[in-house]
Amino acid sequence: MEFREGNGWKACFDEERNLYTAEVWEMGDTLLEINQEIYDALKPGISDHDARELLYQGRKLYMSVFDRCGPSYTVVLDCDYEKLCPWSSVVPGDHVWSEELTDAAVEAFASEEKNREQRRTKRGKRLKK
Repeated sequence: MEFREGNGWKACFDEERNLYTAEVWEMGDTLLEINQEIYDALKPGISDHDARELLYQGRKLYMSVFDRCGPSYTVVLDCDYEKLCPWSSVVPGDHVWSEELTDAAVEAFASEEKNREQRRTKRGKRLKK
């Protein structure tokens, strides 16, 4: 695995799986699946602000939120986040959103559009059981 990192972020290229992922920590942790273009743009000297803006263009996999506006909570957008990011230092948080609430948020918020297809597929499998 190859890593690039800065203050508040870390990105990984897993050569064996040809997979690009990242972790951003600010007011909680966010794991993301990114693409090669984003990873390649994380060149030495990039500002941490610019790096985080690039990384947030990826597909969110997991979020733990500590925003001081209420109790902390965790949203698991892709239940395979641990398999996709085995290198991550994320520790699963308390107060995990239910599958139903997560599905509703993914459908409602444009920012979660990249998760709609995989959430719909997994929801279909859950409902068939």
